[in-house]
This record gives sequence, structure tokens and C-alpha cells, in this order.
Amino acid sequence: MSVRHALLALLSEGPKYGLQLRQEFESRTGEVWPLNVGQVYLTLQRLERDELIESDGAERDGPQKTFRITTAGAGELEAWLGTPPDLAIPPRDELVIKVLVALRMPGVDVSALLQVHRRHVVELMQRYTHVKAEASADDPGLPLVVDAELFRLEGIVRWLDAAEARLGQPAAGDPARPSADPQSAPTRLEAQL
Repeated sequence: MSVRHALLALLSEGPKYGLQLRQEFESRTGEVWPLNVGQVYLTLQRLERDELIESDGAERDGPQKTFRITTAGAGELEAWLGTPPDLAIPPRDELVIKVLVALRMPGVDVSALLQVHRRHVVELMQRYTHVKAEASADDPGLPLVVDAELFRLEGIVRWLDAAEARLGQPAAGDPARPSADPQSAPTRLEAQL
């Protein structure tokens, strides 16, 4: 997530001070992504250095120093909004790495490891579903954040299911590996919610 561009977006609505930017950022993201006040001010300093924002000046330093977006900042924001994120390189995923490491470790029950992670992800999905149900209908921000997280978590559950199916089949030349027991297969995601 680009804090830099999120702050530019908030400033595109009008002048604001640092603590106000932090509060509005957290409020608009459903308070899912807390933002350190130090990170806000460091980002504001860099934006000002890059002439994407301007402030009241050095004579008025502190929490009430007002910042506003410049024409260059508005152009940067517009360019960022219109540029798709780079999805060509898969991110390093800790769960995928754990499964790959577990495959090579003697004595590790990879199927049990997959089940532990599946249970955890489904519990998270249930919590997010509850948060979404209680969200205010006046602000679509939180439900949008929750939907994105639910879709991401659903993708993880699907990957865990695929990994278990793939690992349950004997590899070519590996008759010792048992096939998956259809009775122990997890129920569909919809049934788990």
C-alpha cells in the first residue's frame, strides 16, 4: 500500500494537518491499517521535498502545520490512480514458503500443517464477515476493505485445498505416498462459513 499516494489523495480534498491525515487515513480504511504518526510526518517531509505538497512553512512547525497538494502532486496522484499495480512477480508468501520447507523436512505431517492453516484462515474469514455485517451502511469504505480481505483469504483456502489435493496424489515413481482420503477432505468454503 502506498501511504505516499493515500496522503496525496486526502490532501486533494483540501489542506490538512498531519494528525488529521493520520486519523482520516485510518478512518477511511476501516481502521484495518493503523498508521504510525512518525510515518505520516516522514512521508509528508518527503512529499514536500519532492514538491508534491507544500506547507505553511518552517515558521509554523508542529502538529497544526497545514499541508496542501501542489499541481505536481495532483499529477502524481492521477498517474498513480491510473497505473495498474505490478502483479507480474508473485509476492513472497510466508505460508507458501512454510509448506515448501515442510515438504523437505523429515517427520513433518504436511497435511496436518495445511489443516492448521486452513482452520486459522477460515476463522479469520468468519471474523471479517462479522465485522462487515456490523459495518455502517453510510460508509462503504470498511465493507470494501473487508470484501478485499475476504477474497484474499478465500484464495488462500483454495490454494490450501489445491496443495492438499496435489500432495495427496502419489508422485510419478513414488508409490509409497498415500493418496488423499476423500472422507477427510474439507467441506466447501461456503459450508464452513
